[in-house]
Amino acid sequence: MKLKTFMTLSVTHLSVGVLGFVLGIYLLPILIAPPAPTEAEVIQISSQAQYSATFRKDLKDSDTFHWGEGQVSLTAEFITFMGQLAPGPDYKLYVSPAFVETEADFQRLKNEMALVGDVKTFENFVVEVPQDIDLSGYNTVIVWCETFGEFITSAKYQ
Repeated sequence: MKLKTFMTLSVTHLSVGVLGFVLGIYLLPILIAPPAPTEAEVIQISSQAQYSATFRKDLKDSDTFHWGEGQVSLTAEFITFMGQLAPGPDYKLYVSPAFVETEADFQRLKNEMALVGDVKTFENFVVEVPQDIDLSGYNTVIVWCETFGEFITSAKYQ
């Protein structure tokens, strides 16, 4: 085999392998996500909301691959979301005592935040609030990708 042919095949095969790996990281969370709660389920729980806020796509560290858009409602027992999140792995829901819209802000305030739970769906979610978290002691809800340390979205609710 000629060197030029070998190099061309090596580069093309390596490129396809890298592309497949990247697509796998992106698509796997979508493929293994549990069914999202229905709109009716979210509406029923959020009708008792003490607080509400809106996730927006135009935050400082939100971008094409890291965003959320929709309505967040908070009750003493649940945080619900009706809308869409950019798909990704290992999303966590936090509450913070200060508004956060960048990865640097998140890292700086992480010790003051409370981890509410895992976000496993990308269209609508319902996350149970642990009994030891008093939402009135915080003012912002945040979706964060723990695996890659990426800010997804946030909303100030009080």
